[in-house]
Amino acid sequence: MAEPAPAPKSVDIGELKSLAGALAGQPLGVSSWREVTQDMVTSFAKATGDEQWIHVDPERARNGPFGRTVAHGFMTLGMFTGMLYELLEVTGAALILNYGANKVRFPAPVPAGSRVRGSIAFGTVEEVPGGVQVEFRATVEAEGNPKPACAAEILFRYYREVPGAPARGTGA
Repeated sequence: MAEPAPAPKSVDIGELKSLAGALAGQPLGVSSWREVTQDMVTSFAKATGDEQWIHVDPERARNGPFGRTVAHGFMTLGMFTGMLYELLEVTGAALILNYGANKVRFPAPVPAGSRVRGSIAFGTVEEVPGGVQVEFRATVEAEGNPKPACAAEILFRYYREVPGAPARGTGA
């Protein structure tokens, strides 16, 4: 039986900025392993319109460069959010937004049927109007491959209030 994942580290939004110096460069942790199934890859292909044979045609992919179908790089990158939520809970945030990514690379493929996990560290932490922006440095590995499947700097914004929403208690 799989071991249950530990509870995520809990940090209040108000603590993020005050901890900026202490957090920068510090590891957050490593997520649990997740299987990347062919059904997931095919669903992602349909959702994005990228139905290239290396993703959706197992028969043809057997003779391709990777020996089987592989997940899209952007699918691998998209799995980051679930990995982050497994490791970190920011309390007191009215809204959490994935703000973007920097320096994204896909050095190795993620074959369908393999497992991946993410190693996440804190990068910069800075105030933005109404909240805090956190840069996470993520490396996603595919089990058994010495090269990372994805390496990226991912930006999340944690807002104290929903931007553009009427202030609480105004009756609007």
